[in-house]
Amino acid sequence: MKDVSENEAEPAGIKDPLDGVVKWFDPLKGFGFVVAETGGADILLHVNVLRSFGQSSVADGARVKVRVQQTERGAQAVEVLAIEPPSELPAAVVDFAGFDPDQLAAAKFEPARVKWFDKAKGFGFANVFGSAEDVFLHIDVLRQSGLCDLQTGEALAMRVIVGDRGHLAAEVSSWDAVIDG
Repeated sequence: MKDVSENEAEPAGIKDPLDGVVKWFDPLKGFGFVVAETGGADILLHVNVLRSFGQSSVADGARVKVRVQQTERGAQAVEVLAIEPPSELPAAVVDFAGFDPDQLAAAKFEPARVKWFDKAKGFGFANVFGSAEDVFLHIDVLRQSGLCDLQTGEALAMRVIVGDRGHLAAEVSSWDAVIDG
């Protein structure tokens, strides 16, 4: 699970961290909802809170640890502490046949920037810093990494492999998670 250090002192009105699951998140609307493991009303998750964690989206079904504050309009996440990708995911469409899983896991994350990504089409491209080659990004790889969408110009980290059709992202993460980890 991707994790960030917790603050030592909690602001007034903020509850202890709680675990939950992302019910849905729409990056175009800029918000979504989390369902707490302990039950209760849905918890609003705003994109600005997610961005403070270093991501601009999160996959439906991802497990999260958040700090929550009660407001007049209901429960609202004020800090994301951890995100774990959903466990129930389809197999990636990108064909990794012939690649050693240990080699993929050992590949270092490289800094990159999103060239473009179209969620409706299910793919896009990014560029690794210092390389002119486009890297293909498939939406299933994003989902396996706990993301649901990317914005043009967004900084990220990728494990890249070279396949029959060119450079492919085998794993994607927020850049902040890699440099802080």
